[in-house]
Amino acid sequence: MANAQRDRARLDTVEDGPVYAMSVSDYTETEGLPKANRKPYKPWSYDTSSAKLYIPRFTTGQDRWFATALSSEKGKDPSRIAVFAEQPKDKRWELVSVVDLESTTLPDIALDKSGHATAVDATGNKQLAADANVLRAGVIDNFATGGTNTGTKVFEPTKASRQQIKVHDKTTRKFGKLGTTVFAGASNRFKDAYALKTRDGGALLLFAHTHTQTDAVARSGLQINPSKEDNAWLHGIPRTSVTYTFVCSDAATVPAKAAPSQLIGYTCARTDAAGPPVGSAATDRA
Repeated sequence: MANAQRDRARLDTVEDGPVYAMSVSDYTETEGLPKANRKPYKPWSYDTSSAKLYIPRFTTGQDRWFATALSSEKGKDPSRIAVFAEQPKDKRWELVSVVDLESTTLPDIALDKSGHATAVDATGNKQLAADANVLRAGVIDNFATGGTNTGTKVFEPTKASRQQIKVHDKTTRKFGKLGTTVFAGASNRFKDAYALKTRDGGALLLFAHTHTQTDAVARSGLQINPSKEDNAWLHGIPRTSVTYTFVCSDAATVPAKAAPSQLIGYTCARTDAAGPPVGSAATDRA
């Protein structure tokens, strides 16, 4: 019902963290479109029969959460990893992270004799080759430099990491000589990270990051004409530059020894766009 009615208050009872921010951005983008361009909401669900649950044991006072591998198609292998966390204030379980996986081959999570997973520290963990902060910096570098500084050192090549580098390479060249595009890390409100021990002694880490993409014209007399998908934020007004903000959820497997990690999936949503407007006179388009 929350999605069908774009009801943010109701959504806030079942989602939190980066996934809530992504859902709200989708509501906002839809509301910015002309009514004729808004696609009717189609209800959907996950196939619970194929879901795989990874439930850690927690002691009194610890934050409680679990991860699950899910498929939205009946009979298909899981293609997403989600995290549900208990909200301390009202003891309600809410969805806080969903990551689209680049492969249906899931990490081999270590389970004890009763089938419980083992949660490990996602930050400051000296038993792992990298923690969530290192992984987050590597992901941002993939977007910002194409992995030149740290991205290709933190991660070995995978479909997901190559896709992030491709986004950098393709997007930064899209304007040619008419403009520029620069990616950068941004203030990240979603610092919670989750880690499960894998059977090889490493871990599956689930974390979030925020980055920006700034498009700018190369010279006076050019303008950036917003697309209809940007209308909620830019209102169809031409700009000399536009800074888009993206909130993303990421998943990576990290070895116990000093070796590169593997980025196994990520999901991003544009959550904001802003930039200085230009006059309404017709000019060349960047």
